[in-house]
Amino acid sequence: MIEFYLDERSGLSPYLQLVRQARQALRLGLLREGDQLPTVKNVVARLAINPNTVLKAYRELEHKGLVVARPGVGTFVTATLADASLPAHEPLRQELQRWLARARRAGLDDESIEALFMTAFRTTAVEDIA
Repeated sequence: MIEFYLDERSGLSPYLQLVRQARQALRLGLLREGDQLPTVKNVVARLAINPNTVLKAYRELEHKGLVVARPGVGTFVTATLADASLPAHEPLRQELQRWLARARRAGLDDESIEALFMTAFRTTAVEDIA
């Protein structure tokens, strides 16, 4: 089961953070068809946010055809975003974890690591287009 979190530095509203995290879990195969999302009550208690925020996120996921709400039972995954590249994820994740460990040993804090990664990511994306 997914455990949602909020990042106050992200610049995204809490509802969009929940949607993004669910979509990422679906893309990475961490959530599969039939899995149940945490109840609204559990998310509210864990994150101390308004229930309407969680409901809005779940409604958006439902509108996109990714989940279905079953009143009195819960919200369940009905579709995945994982594709044929899923088997390649694990070796890449392990390589990324090694890179993150090297960055931390080099003295980089979270913001510096994120800035370095995003700069490289954007530069690579622009080079791929050109």
